[in-house]
Amino acid sequence: MTPELQQHIAINFEEILVRKGEKILVQGNRANYLYFTKKGVLHTYYYHDGKQISSWFYAENYFITSWYSFYAQNQSFEEIECLEDCILYRISYKNYQRLIADFPAFGNFARLLAEEMLTFIDKFSKGWSFLTAKEKYDLLLTYFPDIELRVKLGYIASFLGISQETLSRIRK
Repeated sequence: MTPELQQHIAINFEEILVRKGEKILVQGNRANYLYFTKKGVLHTYYYHDGKQISSWFYAENYFITSWYSFYAQNQSFEEIECLEDCILYRISYKNYQRLIADFPAFGNFARLLAEEMLTFIDKFSKGWSFLTAKEKYDLLLTYFPDIELRVKLGYIASFLGISQETLSRIRK
């Protein structure tokens, strides 16, 4: 990374503090920012038949946005909420695109990030529906070993598509 690119990244990624319970994206709005989590836990969720369904959890050192909404610049069907006080770095879609255009190294990073997210989402979604609740729980723990210490069990159960009672039995 050149010093010039480092300088532009420092200028374009703004550090923000977001309190527990605050949302950085509301359903129906467009995801205008890509975030990097320096500290804290967030989750994405959507509503189905009036019920909140957790779709993923993000902790330190992960990028987060509503991927569909950010890349397509369409309205988001999901929301993003901080489950702890969070320190985030954010870059606007416009500045993200400008860095891609102006710096080939950043363009390569952006391509690799998109490929990583697409690969993960595709692999995860295709195998997920064939797993038992216990296997889903174990898989979640491989990605997020300390999740039970940082996320309400109700959110975890929602993500797994099971009741809290079933989650309690699985955890035994």
